[in-house]
Amino acid sequence: MEVRLAIIEDLPQIKGMYKEIIKNMNSNNIYIWDEIYPCEFFEDDIKNNQLYVLIDNYEIVSAFALSYSNAGSDSVNWKDNYAKALYIDRLGVNVNYLRKGIGSIVLNKAIELSREINVEYLRLFVVDENDPAINLYKKVGFKKVDGIYDEVIDDDLVLHQFGFEIKI
Repeated sequence: MEVRLAIIEDLPQIKGMYKEIIKNMNSNNIYIWDEIYPCEFFEDDIKNNQLYVLIDNYEIVSAFALSYSNAGSDSVNWKDNYAKALYIDRLGVNVNYLRKGIGSIVLNKAIELSREINVEYLRLFVVDENDPAINLYKKVGFKKVDGIYDEVIDDDLVLHQFGFEIKI
């Protein structure tokens, strides 16, 4: 398996993979993604060289974005608020590869990429009800920080997100 930057030709496969991820999440009563988020962000992620894919035999097994900023970054208490950090977003694993350790592989690849560009921390936000993701992040060594980022989607939906980070 290899990690590489996504290219625009990957977009149909990525969106198809995430549509299946969303169906799977919904069937497990995790209603945090929909037809707009994250799928409508992938094209810009690709154009900005922020979207990475994990490939196995020409199939996209996982994808994630890495960026230097996040809207919620001032809402929680990072260990060092001024440290150079990357944020991982939109991490998804192909439903055909669930329970095969892909999440851990991808997070470790993201840590390697972060190390290569000399950031001090890899950080992320996760919705409070996404227990499978929270457990994965803890398993890999991410530490929960104090505070909550309340992302207001609309009048009827506010996502309560925990911040996690790992020192690189």
